[in-house]
Amino acid sequence: MFETLEDHIRQDEGPPASKGALFIRWAVVAAVSVILFGGLYLVVQHLEY
Repeated sequence: MFETLEDHIRQDEGPPASKGALFIRWAVVAAVSVILFGGLYLVVQHLEY
């Protein structure tokens, strides 16, 4: 009848992700970050000239 907050969090999160899925997720985040900040850097460098 009464569920704890931890039970609700476990239900919302779903099953734990595999190590391969976590690696791919972090690799995609890193690649997007490099592309985004690299692009911003190149735009700023282009505007200076």
